[in-house]
Amino acid sequence: MKHKWLWWTKEDVRTELRQIEDEGLVVDTVQAEFDRLLAPEIPEDDAFQKAVNALLDRTIRLPTRRDYPYCEPSDLAGIQAQRPDGPRTLPVALDARSKPDRIAGAWLGRCVGCLLGKPVEGVRSPRLQALLERSGQEEISDYLWRLPGLQEKDYQELDFAGLLNWRHTDHMPEDDDTNYTVTGMALIKAKGIGFAPADMADFWMNNIPILHTCTAERVACRNFVNHIEPPQSASVRNPYREWIGAQIRADFFGYVAVGRPELAAELAWRDASISHVRNGVYGEMWVAAMLAAAIGETDIRRVIEIGLSEIPHNCRLAEAIRDVLAWHESKAPYDEAVQNIHRRWDETNAHDWCHTISNAQIVAVALLYGEGDFEKAVTRAVYPCFDTDCNGATVGSIMGMMLGAESLPSKWTSVMNDTVHSGLSGYHVSSISQLADEMYQLHVDAEETRL
Repeated sequence: MKHKWLWWTKEDVRTELRQIEDEGLVVDTVQAEFDRLLAPEIPEDDAFQKAVNALLDRTIRLPTRRDYPYCEPSDLAGIQAQRPDGPRTLPVALDARSKPDRIAGAWLGRCVGCLLGKPVEGVRSPRLQALLERSGQEEISDYLWRLPGLQEKDYQELDFAGLLNWRHTDHMPEDDDTNYTVTGMALIKAKGIGFAPADMADFWMNNIPILHTCTAERVACRNFVNHIEPPQSASVRNPYREWIGAQIRADFFGYVAVGRPELAAELAWRDASISHVRNGVYGEMWVAAMLAAAIGETDIRRVIEIGLSEIPHNCRLAEAIRDVLAWHESKAPYDEAVQNIHRRWDETNAHDWCHTISNAQIVAVALLYGEGDFEKAVTRAVYPCFDTDCNGATVGSIMGMMLGAESLPSKWTSVMNDTVHSGLSGYHVSSISQLADEMYQLHVDAEETRL
């Protein structure tokens, strides 16, 4: 049974080597074993699987270099001790109609951004740019299967024939980016906002088939069934522990805690800590806190900064987002900001393509250079490529929270016919608007408990 993410490959070994280097761990004592496993003559057979597991059991115990410049704890107390000052709560001066519209807008915007990016997930930027050039435009102006100026032959000639299958889309198809939003909602519906990390782990095992999970989440599930509980489930034999998987799970925790970025970040930590460490955890906390702030803030830079106030100041993620803020403040154009990201991260490398930080930079760029316009923001989240559906979904969610469902263009929302499909038990086919109503009611219930 060589299921993807359960059967180690040499790419996974390379990922682990990059990961321990990123974490500032001392590599010297394990470098020879990495070299041996990566040798061309070594097959990816049963013996290779055992050797990789043994190596992963060694790397988890490696010490940190003395000259490592970052301070990156994974425990909540440690994270909160290293974060900068920030507004832990914010006033939300909205009437009884506006607040549910904002939460509905966030959920609907998330679906839109995910649907925009999903058909080109895995496509590298030169190919997407070739498609746009054929349509006579520099940036994305519509769902990619209906770009103006393109005929069926254009899609076929550019090796995008698969996009033509999306012309008949009449709902938001199942995707992990929306699955996990519904998962967060369903877990809090069952357990309340006082849930523990172990509650989320149990919920996954009872409600999400393991093959509907990817990378770090699938490793965590394997650890759960082997009686490895959180937080160890996040680090044991997990080369993907700082990949984007936790960041895409943040959204409902921001919805349920709007106006309370500290609480949103804590809820996100409880979720992230079952599968991720360090910057993988911070990405989810950052997004959740931004969403909690976005309901009351009109300045997107301020929203980003409030998100940063809930994660360690001296971490790689915070440093990378501050770089984006500096680019924007210096008036660097959008295309230059995208080029900066591509110079820093190699989209052809799996670790770079799926890392929390590379994609978080794209999210920050899209929010800042979206200039308050929903369409411009979500399309600019997808244009740089990398994890297109994840970034489109996160940006769509934040912009939807700031603008509200009634303000989102029907050009983008109507195609889904108020319907979302999910792999989560009990939510296989659902109304987007009815789920939004349920999300708002859970926020009301959480406010009444005031945990």
